Amino acid sequence: MSIFNAFNINASGMTAERYRMDIISENVANANTTRTEDGTPYRRKVVTFEERGERAGSFSSYLSSASESYQGKGVRVGKVMEDDWTQMNMVYDPSHPDADENGYVLYPNVNIVTEMTNLIDASRSYEANATAFNASKSIAMKGLEMGQS
Repeated sequence: MSIFNAFNINASGMTAERYRMDIISENVANANTTRTEDGTPYRRKVVTFEERGERAGSFSSYLSSASESYQGKGVRVGKVMEDDWTQMNMVYDPSHPDADENGYVLYPNVNIVTEMTNLIDASRSYEANATAFNASKSIAMKGLEMGQS
């Protein structure tokens, strides 16, 4: 594995975590959005990651992994899903324009505490990738210095 593979792996991790932080920020920004373009309340979004390279599970990916030594390829965003397993929040507010006939408003399924916890997790993961990137960079610089001697 070359030193450039380490750079690519760490860079892909930083890119994926930055995208995850963007989605978390979108969730927080829309925590009180009761009406989207389609007329329904905002639904929380969740990011999933997968290994970069060939799709896992295909025959060719298993064949190539069995015939070659493992080479790290990094991570990528697999998909962004809407959270349909968490219930929406029903709040009694008859003065709200989106209230139903009983006075209840359907608010998004965004929990600020959960989102902030996820944001801290994504931030720490980003920092870990940045630290690993800097360590790889210093190893490469030491190798270049040794080569000059």
